[in-house]
Amino acid sequence: MANSNAVWGIDIGQCALKALRCRPHEKEADRIVVESFDYIEYPKILSQPEAEPQALIREALEQFLSRNDLTGDRVAISVAGQTGLARFIKLPPVESKKIPDIVKYEARQQIPFSLEDVVWDYQQLTGGSEEDGFALEPEVGLFAMKRDQVARALKPLEEAGILVDFIQLMPLAVYNYVCFDRFEELQSRPYDPQKPPDSTVVISLGTDATDLVVTNGYRVWQRNIPIGGSHFTRVLSRELKLTFVKAEHLKRNAMQADDPKAVFQSMRPVFSDLLAEIQRSLGYFASIDKTAKIGGIIALGNGMKLPGLQRYLSQNLEQEVVPVEEFQRLSAGSTKSRSQFKDNLLSFAVSYGLCVQGLEKSEIRTNLLPEEIVRSRLVRAKKPWAVAGVAAILAGLSFNYLNHVTAWQATDTQQMQTATSSADRVKKSTTKFTSDNSEIHDKFERVRQTRANLLSNDEGRLLWLELLKAIEAALPRDETPFEERQETAEDISKRNELHIISLDMQEFDNLENEYFSIIKSDYLEATGSPTEDDGDSEGYADASDEEDYGDSDEEGSRGLGPKDMVVQLTGYHYHNGSDIETRQFVENTLIRNLLEKSVELPDGENGELIPVPLADLGISRPWIVDQSRLIDEEIDPEAALAGNRAGARGSRGGYAASAGEFGGAFNPYGRRDEATEEEESKVIKLQRYNFVVQFCWQPNTRSSRRAMAEERRRQADEEAEVAANAELTTQP
Repeated sequence: MANSNAVWGIDIGQCALKALRCRPHEKEADRIVVESFDYIEYPKILSQPEAEPQALIREALEQFLSRNDLTGDRVAISVAGQTGLARFIKLPPVESKKIPDIVKYEARQQIPFSLEDVVWDYQQLTGGSEEDGFALEPEVGLFAMKRDQVARALKPLEEAGILVDFIQLMPLAVYNYVCFDRFEELQSRPYDPQKPPDSTVVISLGTDATDLVVTNGYRVWQRNIPIGGSHFTRVLSRELKLTFVKAEHLKRNAMQADDPKAVFQSMRPVFSDLLAEIQRSLGYFASIDKTAKIGGIIALGNGMKLPGLQRYLSQNLEQEVVPVEEFQRLSAGSTKSRSQFKDNLLSFAVSYGLCVQGLEKSEIRTNLLPEEIVRSRLVRAKKPWAVAGVAAILAGLSFNYLNHVTAWQATDTQQMQTATSSADRVKKSTTKFTSDNSEIHDKFERVRQTRANLLSNDEGRLLWLELLKAIEAALPRDETPFEERQETAEDISKRNELHIISLDMQEFDNLENEYFSIIKSDYLEATGSPTEDDGDSEGYADASDEEDYGDSDEEGSRGLGPKDMVVQLTGYHYHNGSDIETRQFVENTLIRNLLEKSVELPDGENGELIPVPLADLGISRPWIVDQSRLIDEEIDPEAALAGNRAGARGSRGGYAASAGEFGGAFNPYGRRDEATEEEESKVIKLQRYNFVVQFCWQPNTRSSRRAMAEERRRQADEEAEVAANAELTTQP
């Protein structure tokens, strides 16, 4: 890696190798100093038909290295503008931190190759404004070059042992030179896009191409024109029937030719073509930047020494083309007086711009050197430090080891050996006890699991008995003594009792998906809860009953787990009233009791009877699945009620069971076929209401119910403690 403050700017052109070695000025920050230069002209132009470019460049680099020492210096090289791509993009107002992402997107659109196949870089140009972290109309320069072209440019320098630190396009190197050497005063002024400074046109005439650069110090536009000094040579060779070497010599010494007029007459078409391309390019620039105003034209490149070319361009461009006679901010010292430097001053502008970038004084700081090369050099540069660090660590570890060995030898006595042996015996005993303890613990866990399985099996036998008792507790009871009951239609229709004729059950693997998700809309409508389509349901249960029936939404109800069951009760009653009233009788008795009532079970500490909510038994979501309108029915009290009296007495309250079928022809008391007049006097006419009720049942064992009760008590204690603390804090 470089360890000096000097930079070599090497321009490998088609005609010669130009190089400058510069360093910062010791006293003036806006100037740089030339310490050395070199100009090596090839025996043949690289584009000449019989020339071998690689061999010529290699010989020139060998000659350059034989006369100059690059040790410790940074190196910047240039590549022809036509080998790379340059785009200048105006972005919309955007957050400054998002500019890299937007530029990457633009790069994929602007670069006609995959980004993996090119080396690219970008830079936001100066002159933009920023407010509250937003860049307002920023302009970005995007530059790219194919990797194989970068490799070809680096190959001769790598073979010569020259490590390159910067790669820049020639037009951008010219731009850096112009900004540093001629526009230094403009950089201190704020940029006004409505009134930009006058632009300067730079015509850099090369051997095979001409770089046209237009800049005002803040913005830059460039174009490569495929006409250079070699085109004049080829025209002379063709028109005057000369070899390429003689034509090149005649071009450089046209004024000393036998017939100068014939020479210039032969080159006139190239003059015209070059002028036409420059005019077309400037016309296009004026069309895309209507506020730009050309303030001057400067000429670079040894090709501009061609007699009559500057005057011809000045006359036709209607503005004087001024060749560069000196570099204003380059302190050349003794180099300035050397004839080779003076004679080729116009060709050192690219090297000058490369040195400006290497010294970090340039406007464009992009670098087309592949990142992997930079990374490998950083690693290689840090290897000596890494080796030194590893050596220091090894030395420290060795010293530490020796200290430990010395300390160990000092304590390696018979007494220490005895103590170590005793400690080993204790360790073995500890290991044995730990193993025995683990074995005993495993046996205990197996016994505990067996106990839990037996206990669970014992409690599971009671689940169905508890369910039947819960249903019995949920059924309404008629408090009228049996002796006071009358076998009349009025008395029977006022009794608070339901008749259950069947109990069915079905188990579901996933109750949520297989059962409840299917009947959800029916359930919501039956319970009077709001649905997605109807905000205010007009079902049998009004809004005030919603909390009685529970939140019908899954999020507000007990979770439906796997292996849940649905229990179905089929029954009827004779409770008098309209259709709605008879339905409400089922809702206000059986449905409400299933949600709210408790049943006495031996869940106490010593098996004493305590009230247990039906919800703790796992009963939830009761609803009337099916009901029919009131059906007229005739019964014979002596044939039916008397026969049912024993069953009614044997049952508790209103829990009455009868045989029969559910349907329009259902009659649990039998049906009269051919009644006599005497029998007709005993027939009672009633209205029967048939219903089907379903509810979800997730069986909870006695131990799980006790755990649920304990959790409720704990939460109640915590809430009471919080309330007490809140009351204490509010007291004065």
